[in-house]
Amino acid sequence: QLQVVESGGGLVQPGGSLRLSCATSGFTLDDYSIGWFRQAPGKEREGVACISSTRGRDAGFSNYGVSVKGRFTISGDNAGNTVYLQMNSLKPDDAGVYYCAVTNGPCSVVLTTLEYDFWGRGTQVTVSS
Repeated sequence: QLQVVESGGGLVQPGGSLRLSCATSGFTLDDYSIGWFRQAPGKEREGVACISSTRGRDAGFSNYGVSVKGRFTISGDNAGNTVYLQMNSLKPDDAGVYYCAVTNGPCSVVLTTLEYDFWGRGTQVTVSS
């Protein structure tokens, strides 16, 4: 059974950093790609970052949402079955529930929820002074 569990959220001041973790089980990061999405109250869920599986034509490809490019970094630890999202220079607009999701397709240039089949329950990120 495919499962992903997010952790690492919390309260951080503007300009601070957090590292989110997505612990996976029931599948291997060799064959499945991972995406991070976030949702703020009253807003649609938006793509933050994704990373392709380590096998296949797009092996290891990563992509970022426009608003986080240059500040966030996604990385995978295949041995530990975990994907990380390092978030630096956080802004109040970065606040929301962050979700990890799984797809058996590649990390796409356009981050869309439609391509992801399995989702975690999310971890809350609050950016406030």
